[in-house]
Amino acid sequence: MNWKKGIKWVVAFLCAIVFLSLMSAVSDHDVLAFDSAAINFMHELRSPVLTFFLRGITELGGAIVIGLATVTLFFAIRNKRLSFAILGNILGVLIVNQVFKFLIQRPRPDVAHRLIEQSGYSFPSGHSMCSMAFYGFLIYLAFRYVKNVKVRVVTTVGLGVLVFLIGFSRVYLGVHYASDVIAGFLLAVAYLIFYISLINFINFKTRQASSRKSKHKA
Repeated sequence: MNWKKGIKWVVAFLCAIVFLSLMSAVSDHDVLAFDSAAINFMHELRSPVLTFFLRGITELGGAIVIGLATVTLFFAIRNKRLSFAILGNILGVLIVNQVFKFLIQRPRPDVAHRLIEQSGYSFPSGHSMCSMAFYGFLIYLAFRYVKNVKVRVVTTVGLGVLVFLIGFSRVYLGVHYASDVIAGFLLAVAYLIFYISLINFINFKTRQASSRKSKHKA
């Protein structure tokens, strides 16, 4: 188990390093070469059907859908520790996202590229961060609590594809640069590893405390 723990922290560290590299690259509000290439590619790809589809997909990473899903799970799940963990996860990632948006203050792509209206700063993508954190946490819960291997695999693949499409939609719809989305994914993965580790540590300490109380009473 120790090597698995080591790998997750290596992943978190690498995600953080690449994120910081991207943050440094866009700190002067420059448009990176691959951002321009992605914008041109999206313009070539656009079609009425794909635009309609991705307009719907992008809403699945928005505040309304994820907010409603979080509240629903909070009240639907009987295990209150788990309920608060789900709520804390999305609140935490929102705070982290807003902090970095304020620090960088990168403008969004020019309005000429946009297919939908969107306000606020661009880096890192809030939709990408929140979808990775929220749906990624659901994947973690599926692996932890669902015994059926097929269900775990379907959940992982399905939610993984959804997260990718949400990030893709933000660039396609012209409201984010590709670097915003990549940075959002990277920061969310690092955040999620830290958050899950923190939750597990708190639960471990709580169980230890409960065990000591039980022994003391006995």
